[in-house]
Amino acid sequence: MKTDFPFRSANILLPQNCDLSLWSVVACDQYTSQPEYWQRVEERVGRAPSSLRLILPESCLEGPSVETDIMEVNTTMTRYLREGRFQEYPDSLFYVERTLDRGKVRRGLIGMVDLEQYDYEPGSAAPVRATEGTVLSRIPPRVAVRKNAPIELPHVMLLADDPKGTVIEPLASQKGAMEPVYDFELMERGGHLRGWKLGEREQTQVFAALEALANPEDFRKRYGLQEDLPVLLFAVGDGNHSLATAKECYERAKKLTPPEQWDKLPSRYALCELVNLHDESLEFEPIHRVVFGVKPEDLLDALMAYYPGSVHGRGEGHVLPFTAGRWIDGEITVKAPRQQLPVGTLQMFLDDYLIGHPRARVDYIHGADVARRLAQERSDAVAFLMPPMDKEKLFPTIIHDGVLPRKTFSVGEAHDKRFYLEARRIRE
Repeated sequence: MKTDFPFRSANILLPQNCDLSLWSVVACDQYTSQPEYWQRVEERVGRAPSSLRLILPESCLEGPSVETDIMEVNTTMTRYLREGRFQEYPDSLFYVERTLDRGKVRRGLIGMVDLEQYDYEPGSAAPVRATEGTVLSRIPPRVAVRKNAPIELPHVMLLADDPKGTVIEPLASQKGAMEPVYDFELMERGGHLRGWKLGEREQTQVFAALEALANPEDFRKRYGLQEDLPVLLFAVGDGNHSLATAKECYERAKKLTPPEQWDKLPSRYALCELVNLHDESLEFEPIHRVVFGVKPEDLLDALMAYYPGSVHGRGEGHVLPFTAGRWIDGEITVKAPRQQLPVGTLQMFLDDYLIGHPRARVDYIHGADVARRLAQERSDAVAFLMPPMDKEKLFPTIIHDGVLPRKTFSVGEAHDKRFYLEARRIRE
């Protein structure tokens, strides 16, 4: 493996001597408008060792006790380390199989990404890039959680455009030669998770395939590029803001460290799962918008005024279906839109609308039924239901147009998201 490759093996920590089905909980940015979910998880975990004690659900980031909550998370991390709660697997890659609730198997590879080779800025030429616009205001609260944390638990998923299945797929038939490291059922419709530690032969095989995927000439042929554009090797499929937070913490550490020592900073890297974009289990689900704290008719009128020529009903252009209250369903069509995708058209309006309406807020919801229910339960909410995105368009769009509008797609439903399990030290 080249020492400057963006994806690498890592010193991976796994919890030991505990019930992994209670240890593992879903990514912290899920179910933000469904506190009953997190309450069920709290009751189920009880006093058992759990990653629930090592994360802060996003719904708590603006809570009155957030600073105390962060201190408690960091204290628990330190205590778990002191108690020997983790077993370390040095210089490792894990092959994982996640049997999802709907029965399909998602295959992935756990390692770490070099943050020096990742950039979330629009128009970036880095080999690892964001897929959606990064909201800079969302980074400081996450930095507050990470900056003093001794370990990280990732829910970041990187995507590789590997249509021939050369990197991860061959490992499925080589499991007998690898060391099993976990095999257990996840809670709350999370499915089943199994993992194996790659041996030296399998690691060599993986990195050879990745280097071939990163070949500049093959990259140009793959996307029909006439010009010599920089290689896009990985796109961030999930956890865009979490990886941006890790990048920010690394940049802060660089300011306090001589350049010749940057490669030794634990914060230079972030643990993640690499998944093939073409894995048949990988489905791009739309992310819907629910706007709270508004008069529905005023919001819809403002949308039509924002885009002159818009019409009620379905027509030529970007169709934006909505639900407002128990009885109102409709569509607004924005004619001759400037954005490439309907979600971009809606998001541009919402971003400007929120500036002038401080009482309004937007939540991003997985699942049309949940979005509808949230809007129907309140008189001050409107749900906008977004269409799905073709995942085959992801890499070409990023290469040619830059990042997508934020929250354009979700990799599966909320219960399909990564569950916290593996960890890594990020402070010496």
